[in-house]
Amino acid sequence: MTNSPLIPVVLCGGSGTRLWPLSRETYPKQFLRLLGDESLLQQTMQRLAQVEGLGAPILVSNESSRFIVAEQLREIGIDNAQIMLEPMRRNTAPAIASAALHALAQHEDPLLLVLPSDHVIKNTEAFRRAINHGRAAALQGDLLTFGIKPTAPETGYGYIRAASRETGEVMSVLEFVEKPNQATAEQYVASGNYFWNSGMFLFRASRYIQELERFEPDIVQACRKAVESARRDIDFLRLDESAYAASPDKAIDYAVMERTDRAAMVALDANWSDIGSWSSVWESGEKDNDNNVKQGDTIVQDCENCLVHGTTRLVAAVGLRNVVIVETADAVLVMDAARAQETRKIVAELTAKSRPETVQHREVFRPWGSYDSIGTGKRFQVKRICVKQGAKLSLQMHHHRAEHWVVVSGTAKITKGDKEYLLAENQSTYIPVGVVHSLENPGKIPLELIEIQSGGYLGEDDIVRLEDRYGRT
Repeated sequence: MTNSPLIPVVLCGGSGTRLWPLSRETYPKQFLRLLGDESLLQQTMQRLAQVEGLGAPILVSNESSRFIVAEQLREIGIDNAQIMLEPMRRNTAPAIASAALHALAQHEDPLLLVLPSDHVIKNTEAFRRAINHGRAAALQGDLLTFGIKPTAPETGYGYIRAASRETGEVMSVLEFVEKPNQATAEQYVASGNYFWNSGMFLFRASRYIQELERFEPDIVQACRKAVESARRDIDFLRLDESAYAASPDKAIDYAVMERTDRAAMVALDANWSDIGSWSSVWESGEKDNDNNVKQGDTIVQDCENCLVHGTTRLVAAVGLRNVVIVETADAVLVMDAARAQETRKIVAELTAKSRPETVQHREVFRPWGSYDSIGTGKRFQVKRICVKQGAKLSLQMHHHRAEHWVVVSGTAKITKGDKEYLLAENQSTYIPVGVVHSLENPGKIPLELIEIQSGGYLGEDDIVRLEDRYGRT
């Protein structure tokens, strides 16, 4: 069994509220291009290319992110991934259990390499070596985690206390400890026996299920039913909703790792970050001579240790020290870098007020492309719509709004009632209330158009879908 395949299980369901306003519920941090041209998810997948003996990866996502995951995989040429959809969030223990059960149905007891999709690891060679160091112990039944060698007394991470074994790089886990206060964190780092808890794991699929069955049999029972009753939907595997809903909501740390007597650890020194706050984005970013990290269209004068991120317009900063500025189309965050962990308090207040800025960006991504609400008023809304090559919006109608489309670039194929016709650049059409219609891009370049909606109600829930190639209802 030494040739057991190594199956990456990549967890894509997090929300990342501490990176608001860039990270939103429908577009969380793993999909953001925070450090370079590739998103954190894409960087995670590219990192795996250096690991030997990999099987097809399993990505566990939620319903709202499924098309973003598929598109970002397509962009980097990954076509063998299996995307498993959770019908609701149930934390990491059930997500990993579902992936493990699915992997066991396809392979003879594979090793699973469980990774969050939103981490940064700059030393990929050290990452590869750590995985190889842990394989033998995992094959023999240990449940491996990867402990990060601490570089500072960080209070935002949980810690692992570990002791060296007589041979090899694998250490015995003595205990997991919660996020400490500053004084305790300083003691942990000084001792040399404590490591940051990375949330990355390596174990046999069967061993994880066995240990989970010991401690949380209800999770295994629910996930087994959810996997057995899962259904294929285009490129996705949908877990059964009623079965999965019965699973307890627990993290793998509490469900298994803190309770098993076979927990082991490999130390990882690979310039790692979980990008859990704007201060960690600053730490991981490329800095100028004054230790400023600048992203987007920015001008910074007489500033030090600042992060300035512009998304849609010029952002200028003068005479600032240790400040974070993040601009998006609908929100601006300005904060003391030392209080970067408190962004979640802003998100909590916005959520309590039912503000849409916590849920989605002004630009909203769909499987066919995206739309940007560039102007709203009483009884009207203006959107910029971009449709990918070969993509098509659903055949639909609206009860309360009419639409006027003006093609900016590309070619549009219009379905309007029982008619079909093409529109070129600078041509337009009108869709009255109640008329069945669709929009398709038959061309070789992206289709861009301006949509002007008018009517008494302009909500996105005024869509009656009659036919949809993406399986949406």
